Amino acid sequence: MLNFVLVAGSSRNNSQSGKVARFLRQRLIELGHSSLELCTVIDLGLGPLPLWPSDDSGPWGQYAERLQVADALVIVAPEWNGMACPAIKNFFIYASKAELAHKPGLLVGVSAGVGGAYPISELRASSYKNCRLCYIPEHLIIRQVEQQFNQASAANHDEQQLRARIDYALDVLQKYSIALRPLRASIDLSQAEFANGM
Repeated sequence: MLNFVLVAGSSRNNSQSGKVARFLRQRLIELGHSSLELCTVIDLGLGPLPLWPSDDSGPWGQYAERLQVADALVIVAPEWNGMACPAIKNFFIYASKAELAHKPGLLVGVSAGVGGAYPISELRASSYKNCRLCYIPEHLIIRQVEQQFNQASAANHDEQQLRARIDYALDVLQKYSIALRPLRASIDLSQAEFANGM
C-alpha cells in the first residue's frame, strides 16, 4: 500500500476544496491504492499555517512529518480571482525538499464557476522550484464544484465522466508513485550548495 497526502489548499473552514480532497481520498482507498491509515488530508482551512514560517509555525511540524513519509501528493488548489489562493501558495513557502523532493504530485484545480485552470498553470510554473515536487502530466479541474460529489453516486452524465477521469488520474498517480520510489532513494539530497532550485 502507498502513502498519499492530499492538501486542501483553501483557507476557508468547511471549504469545497476540503470536500474534493476527502472525495479523492475515499477514491484512492476504494481503488485499492491506499488504506485508511496511509491516506490523509491536510486541510489548510481547518489547520491554517501562519503567513511565513517562524519559530511558532502552528501545525507545520505535524504536516511535515506526514509529508516526509508520503509516496505521493494530491494538491487541491481553489481558484480565487483567477489565481491560486494564498493558503496553498503559503504552503509551498514552508515545503522543502526534505518533505517533497522527487515525489509525484497530482494537481487539482477547483472553481465555483467554469474556471479552475489558472491555479494549475500557476503552481506548475513556480511551486516546485525549491521543494522539487514532480507534477505528473495529468491534472484535474473540478468546475461548478458546489454541484459535484454531494451524493454517493454521480448526479448526472457530466459528473459520471468526471468521476471516471478522476479514477484514471489517480491510477496514473499511483503508477508514478511506484516508479519514483527507487529514483528518490538514489538521489543525494544532502548537498547544501544545491539546496534550492535554479
